[in-house]
Amino acid sequence: EDGAAGQPCDNASVELWTILLGRSALREPAQIEGELDRHWDRLHQGLASFANLDEQQSVQLLQCYLQEDYRGTRDSLKVVLKDERQSQGLLLKIADYYYEERMCLLRCVLLLLTYFQDERHPYRTEYSNCVNKLEKDLVSSYQSQFENLFKAEAPTWETHGNLMTERQVSRWFIQCLREQSLLLEIIFLYYAYFEMSPSDLLNFTKMFKEQGFGLRQTNRHLVDKSMDALVDRIGYLSSLILVEGMDMDFLHKCALEDCTEQHQFSGAPDMDQLLLTFGDIPHHGPVLLAWVLLRHTLRPDESNPVIRRIGNTALQLGVFQYLSLMLKGLGVSGNNCTASTAKMCIYGLLSFVITSFEEESLQGSHLIDAACEVLSAPSLAEVFWEMPNRGLGMILDSAAGMFPHKIGPLLQLLTALVSNKSTVKKVYNFLDKMSFYTQVYKHKPIDIISKDDETLWRRQTPKLLYPLGSGQANLWMPQGALGQVVIAGEQGYMVRWDYSYSAWTLFTCEVEMLLHVVSTADVLAQCARVKPILDLVHKIISTDWTVSDCLLPLTSRIYMLLQRLTSVINPPVDVIASCVNCLSVLAARMPGKVWSSLHHTGFLPFASNPLTNMAQCISAEGMKAGNYGNLLVQIEQPRGEYAVTVAFLRLITTLVKGQLGNTQSKGLIPCVLLVLKEMLPTYHKWRYTTNGVRERIGCYILELIHAILNLSPEGEDQGSTPTLQSLCIYSLANTEAGQAVVNIMAVGVDTIDVVLAAQPSSCGSEGPGQILIQTVKLAFSVANNVIRLKPPSDGVSPLEQALTQHGGHGSNLVVVLAKYIYHKHDPALPRLAIQLLKRLATVAPMSVYACLGNDAAAIRDAFLARLQSKTEDMRIKVMILEFLTVAVETQPGLIELFLNLEVKDGNEGSKEFLVGECSCLHVVLELIDSKQQGKYWCPPLLHRAALAFLLALWQDRRDSAISVLRTKERFWENLTTPLFGTLTPPSDATEPCVLEACAFVMKIIGLEIYYVVSGSLEQSLKDGLQKFSNARRYDYWSQYVMSLVCHVAESEEEGICCFPETQMLISAWRMLLILSTTHADVMHLTEDSTKLKLFMDVLDGTKAALTTPTSLPCLRLGSMMATLLLILLKQWRRSAPDILSPLTLILESVLQADQQMMDRTKAKIFSALISVLQIQGLNGGDISQLPQLLLSVCETVKDEALALIDNTRHMSQTGDLLEQEDSMETDCPRGLQKDQRDGVCVLALHLAKELCRSDEDGEHWVLVMRRVPVLPSVLSAVEISLRCKHNLFFTEAALHLLLTLARTPQGAAAVAGAGVIQTICLPLLSVYEVSSNGTSQSFSRKSQDSACWPGVYRLCMSLMESLLKTLRYNFINEALDFVGVHQERILQCLNAVRTVQSLSCLDEADHTVGFLLQLSSFCKEWQFHLPSLLRDVQINLCYLCQTCTYLLHSKKMLHHYLQSKNGEALPAGTRTQRPPQALNKDAATAAASSSSSGGGGEREEAEQKALLAVQCSLLKILSKTLATLQHFTPDCCQILLDQCMDLAEYRTLFVLSFTNPAFDPDVAPSFGTLLATINVALGMLSEMEKRKEPASLSIASSLLMFTMENCFYVLISQAFRCLKDPAILPRDKQRLKQELSSELSTLLSSLSRHFRRGSPSSPASGNLPSLQSKPSTPGSKASHEGQEPIIQLVQAFVRLVQR
Repeated sequence: EDGAAGQPCDNASVELWTILLGRSALREPAQIEGELDRHWDRLHQGLASFANLDEQQSVQLLQCYLQEDYRGTRDSLKVVLKDERQSQGLLLKIADYYYEERMCLLRCVLLLLTYFQDERHPYRTEYSNCVNKLEKDLVSSYQSQFENLFKAEAPTWETHGNLMTERQVSRWFIQCLREQSLLLEIIFLYYAYFEMSPSDLLNFTKMFKEQGFGLRQTNRHLVDKSMDALVDRIGYLSSLILVEGMDMDFLHKCALEDCTEQHQFSGAPDMDQLLLTFGDIPHHGPVLLAWVLLRHTLRPDESNPVIRRIGNTALQLGVFQYLSLMLKGLGVSGNNCTASTAKMCIYGLLSFVITSFEEESLQGSHLIDAACEVLSAPSLAEVFWEMPNRGLGMILDSAAGMFPHKIGPLLQLLTALVSNKSTVKKVYNFLDKMSFYTQVYKHKPIDIISKDDETLWRRQTPKLLYPLGSGQANLWMPQGALGQVVIAGEQGYMVRWDYSYSAWTLFTCEVEMLLHVVSTADVLAQCARVKPILDLVHKIISTDWTVSDCLLPLTSRIYMLLQRLTSVINPPVDVIASCVNCLSVLAARMPGKVWSSLHHTGFLPFASNPLTNMAQCISAEGMKAGNYGNLLVQIEQPRGEYAVTVAFLRLITTLVKGQLGNTQSKGLIPCVLLVLKEMLPTYHKWRYTTNGVRERIGCYILELIHAILNLSPEGEDQGSTPTLQSLCIYSLANTEAGQAVVNIMAVGVDTIDVVLAAQPSSCGSEGPGQILIQTVKLAFSVANNVIRLKPPSDGVSPLEQALTQHGGHGSNLVVVLAKYIYHKHDPALPRLAIQLLKRLATVAPMSVYACLGNDAAAIRDAFLARLQSKTEDMRIKVMILEFLTVAVETQPGLIELFLNLEVKDGNEGSKEFLVGECSCLHVVLELIDSKQQGKYWCPPLLHRAALAFLLALWQDRRDSAISVLRTKERFWENLTTPLFGTLTPPSDATEPCVLEACAFVMKIIGLEIYYVVSGSLEQSLKDGLQKFSNARRYDYWSQYVMSLVCHVAESEEEGICCFPETQMLISAWRMLLILSTTHADVMHLTEDSTKLKLFMDVLDGTKAALTTPTSLPCLRLGSMMATLLLILLKQWRRSAPDILSPLTLILESVLQADQQMMDRTKAKIFSALISVLQIQGLNGGDISQLPQLLLSVCETVKDEALALIDNTRHMSQTGDLLEQEDSMETDCPRGLQKDQRDGVCVLALHLAKELCRSDEDGEHWVLVMRRVPVLPSVLSAVEISLRCKHNLFFTEAALHLLLTLARTPQGAAAVAGAGVIQTICLPLLSVYEVSSNGTSQSFSRKSQDSACWPGVYRLCMSLMESLLKTLRYNFINEALDFVGVHQERILQCLNAVRTVQSLSCLDEADHTVGFLLQLSSFCKEWQFHLPSLLRDVQINLCYLCQTCTYLLHSKKMLHHYLQSKNGEALPAGTRTQRPPQALNKDAATAAASSSSSGGGGEREEAEQKALLAVQCSLLKILSKTLATLQHFTPDCCQILLDQCMDLAEYRTLFVLSFTNPAFDPDVAPSFGTLLATINVALGMLSEMEKRKEPASLSIASSLLMFTMENCFYVLISQAFRCLKDPAILPRDKQRLKQELSSELSTLLSSLSRHFRRGSPSSPASGNLPSLQSKPSTPGSKASHEGQEPIIQLVQAFVRLVQR
């Protein structure tokens, strides 16, 4: 047995009933058959199976009750059983459950009998088999059960103990009556299909007589008013069983074919005497009538007077009136089988009666009512039209004979005869070709000739039948028409004219007539004639729309009718309702036309002023209620009848659904507002005369709101004026309309159960219970949508407060919502309640767990019971899991309750958890169990929901639950099962939930790998990943994801059915691949071939999505794939193939696509290209795509730069230029042209830079730059950016590009020619402020790596240096301009090294000295143009030399230097990527944080690195400073050899003093400074050799050598300058000689020692230019120290001095 067999209670009839109705998970015919086989014995025994419950059955019943219907927990049950009062309550509840079980059992049998011969029913064969099994003695058993019931003695407190109060006895009796009526219904349906024997007929007749057709109940003293309907129903069914038993249809057939002996009653029992005693109650009527027909047909000769007597009794009982009452009482026949079978039965009876007896002898008007009731069964109208002149057709003929004198009867019948399109045609044609026209005259008219006996009249003149009519809307009776006088006498004449006409024209005339007499006394009489016409029109057009064209003359007059009728003093409400009903049907097909015509009638509410804003709408200011509004208040509410209101609500709903919700929403606002303000909050307080109308109105109002909230937003947006939807949302969220919806939701599950229990089973789908359920469901949906669509900017609305606040008496709405889980009748109700709870749990700031209070555990058990049930409807289970998934993130208390984890008693420190008995994890684990997949109780949707829940646990890091799950046996194996399946190739039929399930699994695995250290991953997960790799699943999924992307790219935008799921899967796969780049060992993705395959798939996917982007989804996927491509490219550099050509293609198509959507994607493609070029740069090699790429990129750069110029200008005009530093960091939404580090413009510039770098000889870029004006647009953008101090990233990138170009002669010429100096020189001033005292504020404390304006200044400096170095004399004037403009900053910077002590300051000094070094080659030009600046620079450089030496010498000072850097304390080594040697801030802070935690060693090492970095910077500055000074001092050879050299040309740079350098600006730089510099450099050299540190921690010794060489050179040159200077005293010269010879000798000996140990020589072509004026350019390292040129030079100098 599948499913339910294992459950503890096997005999829940309620469950069987749900299964048979198709509301459970068991939907397959075979499963239904299995259930029926298992239960058929109980169905057969019926209530007997419940008779005198023995102990075992009682226990079983209790078990069932506790499982199905008990609303507490196990613990609360123990408490209940201990307390007497509570246990009594429990007993009563068990009794209710028992009653319900009995009813359901009977309902199951009834259901089988209803559908076992219905070809349309999916389970017909299964039902039929079961009925055939039951058939044998079903009736006798059920009949005896019925007798037992009506003879049963009512229990009393004497017999049954003191629980049997009056209320309980009454409850018992109602149950008894219901069971009787159900048993009779079953018997009736049985005999509708099977023949009744004569003896059975006699038995039933006797039994029903004894029981008085339900009126002589044994316990009739207990009957009260509420039970009347049940008692009547028992009577109706008793009567029907007997009539059905006599088999009228077959009798009629026998009579027609004259073979009466074939009828089973031909040897009929003699029941005459028995039936002569009938006649005292109305239920006897039909039985007597049927018996008369039976006797009359089978034995016409016998006992005529008896039959006549019986017949008369039947007529006296008002049998036809009784028949209409009975059929109404049995309920509407839609899907109500009993009612339609009853109508079939009565149809047979009436047809036969009318055929057999004269119509006059029957009661005419009641007969027509009965006929209409009968014909309302849909199938019977067709049966009727097959033989319209037999049986009931005779009534139609006689009604037509009275037309149009009596218009009602005929139209009433014809309206009933419209059931489908074929019958519509029949009715239309019948009325279109009328041949009689009956009129009544008080006196004989004058224009008539008549026969002598007055039986025949003849017209002498043609007659206009409707004197007030006009034109075509009229009828002429021609001259000579003959009329038969039917009645003539004192009262007047009735004449039937023989005249052919169309009744449709006549109807138009009648409507016209009503329009004319509307304000006269005749109006009511005329309304009575027009209403049936309107009802017929309504029925016809709602059945068959195609006829509506023919009815235009009628339908077009409805508007005028509505206008006239609603404005009279006492309007005819029923006719108005009929008009509005017709318009509703028309509006469904042509809303625009109906709306425009209705607009002018004044019927609907309207606004007298134009609507502008929400406040005005909500206040309803200037809105008029229209004629309808007045009608509601003045007539309908006082009378308590609401036909027009119901019609109005339907009409507005139809209009809203028919697209007008979007196009005419302004016009509809007043109508909807009337509903929201005047109806919804108060409708439940109105006066009502008819039962059930209030509920129906509530339902219609909510249907209207529901329709509005489900309008698609497109076309709704009309600027500031409120739309229908926003009006509804605002009104429900903030006014009492919302409270009304809350009150509807708060009805609660108990009330619904009571209403359902009270309604008779005849109501079918239209009963009060169903309407209530529908209303509550709509309320859920409306509340859910209001919260979903409410603008996020609003605060917590009154609606949300009402939904989440704690109620006055301890209950609140959250508990009420949660308790709908106990509702069993309609699975959609709990589902929608949970959906609303899910929404509340997400948006409302409250704890659901706290709201549930004491009921929490019981409600959890109810949720889990439904989740665990194998037969439960799948959608509820999915919704419960979705609710829990949301709760994981937003409802910690609730999710703990559902997870129900218990702490295992272990040692204190570590907590181990176990899954509790009432945990949702049991179900979830069962759902993901690979052995359960494909079973009916675990469909893919449910599997997906379970995985979504698990993913939520992982995403929210619920460690307790995760720790339990990950160690469960087979957990990882079950979880990963979906990844090993084979999916169908992507198509529109792809199951979206399967894609999602795989995505969830990938994400869970990804999160697990990411968060758990690879060593402590579960072994089973590791095995799973190994298996995944071995089974080539990487290849499979990569291929599948690529095909998914291609599928999306190929399908049109509309055709993409499961885009969100596709996107989710691709995103999950992307996450796995990104993880695999860092966790390759765990994920076993190490083979290069696999990596290559995956890489190419990603590339192909990107290409597919971006080269033919057809739709927005396609672009989104393209962007996702591009990100993945970029990451893989950076991570798998080694195995990345050459992909320049596909990337170039992609770039071209991306650049042509729509700007707005493509920005991020462009940026990613540019990034990828930069990476590829960098990789290729490492490998070398030519690039064939270069010209094409350059062109695309340069075009982009130009366009972006121009856009940036416009944008910056616009922003500077509107004053939007925020302080860039602040606005940059925030993640502001991307504006028109935002400057971002990863913006398209910036990346395009970087890419252009890489391309220019690859194109060394410049053959390509020169051509491209000629074609595309890149440089001018970039330079203009840079200029405006500098002036506004805006677009930092752009400016930086642009300068990098210019720098790259400036390194080659052509490039430098192009950059200079484009006017770089005009762009940069003056605008650059706005980037920095020069402070008066040169203190630190002008030097940013930002690390040099983060982009900043000082960085831009440094780049400009580098650019000038590079241009001057490349162009030399061609650029000297510009360079001097630059120095002149920025002289203050330059001097300040040289000074600042001593005072500011920041790394960025050192960096700037480095750049500045580098530029001055290039400029110093042009000393003469400089002297000529800027003599004073030259002097200042020289002095400052000497002081800089002194400062650097001092700092390098004094480690203490350096430590102080470092400690004053807050964020930049410990830079982790230098970066080599960028031209400015920069220190990495992020690494620095990371190092700082790790060092503070990681103990001494790390800290010291980090400090060591930081120290080295600063020493390097200082050394570089020092070496460049000395190299520059070398140009300001005489050439050594020249000063030695050239006797007539002009010494005045060179100033003395160093004073004659030999003290060590001080950190004090008052001490002038001296020869001591230079000697100290050499000493420091030597000291550092020897220190390095001692320590033998790794290269990363050492300073390049070549740099030290270079510094020393330059220092020696300057020293010697300056010494000669002094020695030759006549102004210096000989005494000083002598001192100089002595000091130098002794100092230099010691230095030389140290230096020689150093060289003997094999130190490297100075870098011949290092990163500092080899200086032209140096006499001895150091060559390759000499073989012995004697030939080391620097030593030779110094030795020579010492010898010279010593002479």
